[in-house]
Amino acid sequence: MKPLQRAILLGALISVTACTASKDSVLRPDGRDIKTIYEAHLTDIGLDDRDAVRAALQHRPLSSGEGDLNGYVRDAFNELDAHFPRLPNPTLVLYVFPHLVGEERVPVPGYATTFPLFRQVEYALPGELDEPVLRSPTDD
Repeated sequence: MKPLQRAILLGALISVTACTASKDSVLRPDGRDIKTIYEAHLTDIGLDDRDAVRAALQHRPLSSGEGDLNGYVRDAFNELDAHFPRLPNPTLVLYVFPHLVGEERVPVPGYATTFPLFRQVEYALPGELDEPVLRSPTDD
């Protein structure tokens, strides 16, 4: 039997045997819910008192409602920035002096305009930068 055929047969055999387990063999049929299991676990480790649980959490205050979780949670904005941060692309400021335009010599007042130094936004590979580049959603 060739090695490829042997590998395919082994993979098929494993996938078939994985599907033969019954629900009762995987999930316990005693009917306990998650709260009961959690309370039993806390009792087993000696933390059945809420104050003792709070002390174990290093006196972290429990609060209801929404707290400021900035820096503690990931969201769609900072997920990619954490893995692929943008490389610095400085913004250049160009001052256009007052001038005359067209055949009619229409005066245009002086103004300032900005543009990025590099035409394309470049991203760093994971681990490429020594220190992370921090941005906020308003930097764009």
